[in-house]
Amino acid sequence: MIGHHRADDIRAAEAATGRLLTDGVLMRRASTGLATVVLAELRRRCGRVYGSQVGLVVGTGDNGADALYAGARLARRGVQVHALLIDPERVHRGAATAFTRCGGRLCTRLPDGCDLVIDAVVGLGGRGPLRPRVAAVFAEVSAPIVAVDLPSGVDADTGVVHDPSVRAAVTVTFGVRRRAHVLAAPVCGRVEVVDIGITCPTADLVTFSDPEVGVLWPVPGPGDDKYTQGVLGVIAGSDRYPGAAILCVGAAVAATSGMVRYVGSAAAQVVSAHPEVVVAPDLESVGRVQAWVIGPGAGTDATAAATLARVLADDVPVLVDADAITVLAAHLDWVRERTAPTLLTPHAGEFARLTGAPVPADRVTAVEELAADLGATVLLKGRITVIAHPRGPTVVNDAESSWAATAGAGDVLSGLAGALLAAGIDAPSAGAAAARVHARAAALAAAGAPIGASDLLAAVRGAIGAIRIGVAPEAIGPAVGQSRLP
Repeated sequence: MIGHHRADDIRAAEAATGRLLTDGVLMRRASTGLATVVLAELRRRCGRVYGSQVGLVVGTGDNGADALYAGARLARRGVQVHALLIDPERVHRGAATAFTRCGGRLCTRLPDGCDLVIDAVVGLGGRGPLRPRVAAVFAEVSAPIVAVDLPSGVDADTGVVHDPSVRAAVTVTFGVRRRAHVLAAPVCGRVEVVDIGITCPTADLVTFSDPEVGVLWPVPGPGDDKYTQGVLGVIAGSDRYPGAAILCVGAAVAATSGMVRYVGSAAAQVVSAHPEVVVAPDLESVGRVQAWVIGPGAGTDATAAATLARVLADDVPVLVDADAITVLAAHLDWVRERTAPTLLTPHAGEFARLTGAPVPADRVTAVEELAADLGATVLLKGRITVIAHPRGPTVVNDAESSWAATAGAGDVLSGLAGALLAAGIDAPSAGAAAARVHARAAALAAAGAPIGASDLLAAVRGAIGAIRIGVAPEAIGPAVGQSRLP
């Protein structure tokens, strides 16, 4: 797993290096790594290093010193480097001297025509939005920005992006990733981690990698049959809104080689779209299942509430989504009293119904608090999906795009995660793996153009296949993507 660390843990790890910190070794490693990334970025964007132009916006902390030392290295390579010091009286003197000795120029306004601008205003200790003077400086910047550690105006631990703040094309960080690098991914750009020789404790915020999802994803073994691979029950849709049922069931069918049983009034439409699904008119006749998905398009009336109560009383994992979350908001004890795993998958509006308040800027803490209160796993949907449960690290998934922001996409996610629950995967891992495949399927289906949920569903198998063989979805052809890998 990829860990995303708290600022205090990083400071402690740096302090634990002793003389490496006090003798300036860490700063030399950091500035060298920063310069290396900037040089590569200049080659990529400009096709050259010598004669290119870089601006530095320099604060008073270690990040400012890192940028000035890096600027000295750039100047020695023939780059025209200009540094705007936010507070010249408090700047790191050794770094400023090294910078000017190597040909770097101090300025009160960045020159026009910079190829790159380095944001080194604040680091881990930064809080709140940009100060007016700094905001005015960046308001005039049109060049791509390389942020040191974090874009200024972004909180390191919560990932809150203040207004105004810096939006970076690349963020260069040191040792390990910060929490904000995933929680504020859209404004961090590409994150480059420079090894400076520090070791941090295990992070309490993690991301699943594609290889980990590929290993986790269930595929049939020599002794498997349709029952051993997981039987999922789905309660979704209606005569009026059959689409939710079709999408949810279709995702479950695509996710594993197990079995899907459907209960609801959209049975005819579901079987027409997915003939392998076993349908039943009611709970009494559905047969045994190993997990339930309930809620997408299923209604919020008294009958829906009674059905939800019965399903939650069953001793199997249950995924609660959409309309069922609206019903559950008035009966939270139904979840608190459960001993079997429960996975709630709200979007922001449904989360507000569960908690009685809008989702705050610190989304991670809010999701963790709700999970602890309910004794359940909570997956808050979004470009940055947050999955928390009462024990273990919180998982986040950056979809890396918003192609899945389309009606019905949540129904697909529920079917994916429900199938994994039925296959015996724990709720946090099921939610995280489903979110990862969901994002990959959206990117594969979109190929640069808007999509609907049906397009996303059609790309699920290709996304699973691509993740399982360790390549990007765009690199896999339709024939391979539709095959069931060994």
